[in-house]
Order: sequence, then C-alpha cells, then structure tokens
Amino acid sequence: MKKYFLLFITACIVFNVNAQNKLTPEKLWQLGRLSAIGMSKDKQYVLYSVSIPNVSENKSSRKTYKIPVTGGEAIEITDVESLMENSKISADGKYMISSNEVQVLNVKGSDIYKDLPKSNAYVFTSLNYRHWDTWEDGKFDHVFLTPLMNGKPSGEAKDLMQGEAHDCPTKPFGGDEDFIWNPDGKRIVYVTKKTFGTAYAVSTNSDLYEYNVETGLTKNLTEKNKGYDVSPQYNKKGTLAWLQMKRDGYEADKQDLVVLVNDKIPVNLTAHKDLIHVESFKWSDDDTHIFFTAPVNGTLQLFKVNNIGLTKMLPLVEQITKGNFDITSIVGQQGNTLIVTRTDMNHAAELYTVNTTNGSMQQLSHINDEAYAATALCKTERRFVTTTDGKKMLTWVIYPPNFDATKKYPTLLYCQGGPQSPLTQFYSFRWNFQLMASQGYIIVAPSRRGMPGFGTKWNEQVSKDWGGQVIKDYLSAIDDFSKEPYVDKNRRGCIGASFGGFSVFALAGVHQNRFKTFIAHDGVFDFRSMYGTTDEMFFENWEKGGAYWEKNNAVAQRSFAQSPSNFVDKWNTPIYIIQGGKDYRVPIEQGQQAFQAAQLKGIKSKFLYLPDENHWVLAAQNALVWQREFFNWLEETLP
Repeated sequence: MKKYFLLFITACIVFNVNAQNKLTPEKLWQLGRLSAIGMSKDKQYVLYSVSIPNVSENKSSRKTYKIPVTGGEAIEITDVESLMENSKISADGKYMISSNEVQVLNVKGSDIYKDLPKSNAYVFTSLNYRHWDTWEDGKFDHVFLTPLMNGKPSGEAKDLMQGEAHDCPTKPFGGDEDFIWNPDGKRIVYVTKKTFGTAYAVSTNSDLYEYNVETGLTKNLTEKNKGYDVSPQYNKKGTLAWLQMKRDGYEADKQDLVVLVNDKIPVNLTAHKDLIHVESFKWSDDDTHIFFTAPVNGTLQLFKVNNIGLTKMLPLVEQITKGNFDITSIVGQQGNTLIVTRTDMNHAAELYTVNTTNGSMQQLSHINDEAYAATALCKTERRFVTTTDGKKMLTWVIYPPNFDATKKYPTLLYCQGGPQSPLTQFYSFRWNFQLMASQGYIIVAPSRRGMPGFGTKWNEQVSKDWGGQVIKDYLSAIDDFSKEPYVDKNRRGCIGASFGGFSVFALAGVHQNRFKTFIAHDGVFDFRSMYGTTDEMFFENWEKGGAYWEKNNAVAQRSFAQSPSNFVDKWNTPIYIIQGGKDYRVPIEQGQQAFQAAQLKGIKSKFLYLPDENHWVLAAQNALVWQREFFNWLEETLP
C-alpha cells in the first residue's frame, strides 16, 4: 500500500508540474493590468481599475472595482467620483481647478495664414519643435480656476498661467498631481517649466508656483533651486512636500524629498542619505511622517521619514519592507495599514497591505491568480560579480521553469535602459524576464554603472562615459556567469532597448565573439546625428559633456569618440534592429543607420519598423508582432 501511495504522490507532482504551462506572448497579453485609483472617503475601500487587452480589436477594456481594506471580494463599480473626495474642489466648495488646452502660438500654416485652412505645414523658430512623440502645435495645457455655486460652474474660468507658452501638467509624463489645493482653500500650487523653445530643450528647471485666489498673485516657491521641482503634496495641516533634484540639465540627479517648514523654510529630508533616491511619496494620515519608495539593492522598497524639519536633528529614515519585490506605488492608509501596489519578475501589479509597524504584507487583490496557477514560475537569484575596477555588482539571474543544472542553456545578457534607471523586480509587458526565461533562456541582468540604489557615485559613473566602465561591467557579468557549466557558450545573446539598445550596438563592436546574436530596440547608434535630431538637449549636453563641435572640450570629444558608429568595422554578428516611427527621443535615423551599416557589411540583420509607436510599443497587435519577431530571431540565431 505504501508503495502505491508513493507512486500516486509522484504522479500528482509530475501532473502539477506539467499542468503549469510556460508563459507565452499570447498569455501575457491576457493578463489584467491593475491601476490603483485611491481610497474611498470612509477609508474602508481601495478603488482600482483593471485593463484587459483585446488583441483582436487592438485596444483594451477597463473596469473599476472597490475592495475592502480588510480583504474580501472585489465589487465592480461605476460611480468612482461619488466614492472619493474630489481633490480639485477647494475646501470651502467655492472653486474648482482643472487643466485645459489653450492655443497660445500660431505654428501651423493654417493658423498663420487663415486663407489656407487645409495647410498642414509647421513653421518653427526655436527648438522643442517636437517632444517624445508629439510635434509642437502651439497649444499648451494650462490650469484654470472656475467659480462654483452648489457644486456647479457659476462663472468664467480663469487661466492662472495667463496665456503663457508653458505646460501644466508638465509634458510628457505629468498629470493631475501637478496642480493641487492648499487645505486652506485659498492657494493653489502647480508645476511648470517657465522656459520656452530652445531654452526649454536645454533645461530641467521646473518650479512650484503658488497662486493666491484672493489676491490673484503668483509666486515661485522654488526659485532658488535650479533642477527639477515636482510632485507637490500637502498634508492636512498645510505643510507642503515635493521631490527635488539640485542640478539644472541633469534629469537623473539624486531625487530628494523636501518639505516647506512654516511656509517659508525648505528642508531636505533625504539629502543626508546617499543611497536614497526617492521615487514617490505620501503623507501619513496623522501628518507626523512621510512614506516613500526608493530603489535599494535591486528592488523598490517602502520607507518612512520622521522628524520632518521640526528640530535640528537629522530626519530619521527607516526602511519598512524588505524582500525580492518592488513597491511600485503608495495608494493610501487606514490606521497602521498602508495600501501599496507590488510586483516581482513573475507577477504583474497587485494591491497589497503593509503593516507599517513591522513591514508584514498581505495580498489584497487577486486579478491574475487563476492565470498564475496555470503558469510555471521562474526562479530569480541575486549574484554579485567583481567588476574590472574591483567593485561588487549586483546581477539578477532569471532561470527557465524547471531549471536543470545538468543541462546546457542559451543565455541572454539583458542591458537596461535609462541610462540611470534602476533594474529591479519590475514586471514589464514587453521586456518580460519571465516570458524570456519561459522560452528556455537564462537571463543575466546586471545592475551596471548608472543605476540608483547603490549610491550617487555608482549612479553618476555612466554620464560622459557611455563607452567606458559601463561596457566593461556588462562583459564582467556575462563572463562571470558563463563559468557555470549549464551555460551554453555557443548560444549567448545580448538584448536591450534605449540606453540598452545603445549598449547592444556598443557591445557589437567589442564583444570579441562572446555573443552569437544581438537585438537592439530604439538604441542610440550615432552620437552626432543623435545630438542633431533628439528633443531633450539637456540630456545630451549632460550625458556627453557638451556638443560635438566643441573641439577644445576634452570631455565632449571623448564622449563622441565612443559612438558605436565608430566601431562598425568590428561588427560581425547577426543583429535585429527595432525602431519606433514616433520616437523623437531616439529618432528613427538611429535604427536606420545601424541596419544600413549591418546590411552593407553583409551581416545577417533584420529591421522591425513600427511607424505609429513611440519609445515604447503600446498597441496590442504591434506588441505581439514585437514579441513573436523577438523570439523567432532568437530561435533562428541561437538554434
């Protein structure tokens, strides 16, 4: 009897393993995508939406739910506005703030010449004529103040930005969080960058502006700071907090949490913590501290800071959560319970509760549980690699499901974008590690120079030296891991997008036959043409150290000498190049030049052109084309 029982148990185990299917692109695009909305007025419910892609219709459907903070069944709702406080209405109910588009400049031919209404010409006199994926059309988003009577508009809306050629919300990523009420209902704070044209393109200096409803006057609250000032947020007592970077032109400077004490004294709460780069934050309900997220050791974790500028003691920063996961947003609070969203490399975003006293967590939403139950998970592991300059570099390794160390596996070096963006336990619907590993590949993902979470020096070492230590870090990672007996050295590939795409192009010229294939998406290939066609010139000036024509600028000349286009003579490996047609950050000629070079050199190469996509791939069917082409190329070149 015992023998048969053991056979039965073994059969069950085998069945369960086999029942868990590998993740495919099609299954990935069936997962629900959760977006947190906020807390209900009574703090009893968390509100969130779930977007489900419809591949056949090439769009997504969205539903909204509420779920008790204590857990339980999620209930579909349609009356979100009635369940939440309207943060855009003043405390006394007399005014509402909103954002609306305003025609400020005449840029189009049809606007300049009224008798030519069918003209689609554009006339520009300065830079910033296009940004990310949009051409400048003379329209700007402004903040408007509308008087209310019994909750309804009762007068003409006032443009608080007075017809200026500036945006709020800021473009391209700003939203409603860029304009807020002071709890007193008498003042409005909004974010904008009050520069225009070429000056806008070379600066990151956004500021917080305070508009006084009673006097009609506006003042700059952050005039002394020359870098980014963003994400303003008041507590109930009227103390303002925001995120700040110090240096103008450096989009990846250390981001700190700042509060305005007594309405006049800015106090930096995290400057004394070199490792802390604040991603997002939220005031505690009792106004005594602030919760925030920050990258640390290859993850995004939850922290809190106390002693908010009230004494001369340094603010006390404490880490609340620990583990191999990312806290991707802070949704709200109920007593000692904080509601957050969380991901890891095997799971898309879900709602979790966090006990703020001990960091323990409980999953609250379960939108993809059924899909996960039928999908094999991938083991992730931390590995520390010694770099060529003697540093210890964290490298994530992601293994195929049911990994067998007695077998040999094709292995992919993943190159992260940014260049200064953290490589954490994120869950991407394109660069998805679980999906890649599920096709039988080991993924090696190093936290090379330029990533926050390891100190400002580590983060800044990539700037002005794109072809230097960071490239050595990549090679250190793949060389170290290739010592493992289960790595098939004859089937190694290298993949990446944006700065990762640049990294692929750069490695193609120096890898000395380590790799058998490359895939580069929206990568920078030629530094000169990039400098001449990209949009955010502050980025190029900072990262390259100046312009290519500055012959006496040794830093800039060294940077431009590192362009991958200078090393095409050493290219000898199959390469797939992907490019979005509406990507104005890394414009189309970057991918075109790389493909043309590979073709003219007789290198096996392929070019995927996505005319309506920007720096990402957002349409469902285009995304599936991307993923099918991605894996077909790997199967073809790493057989």
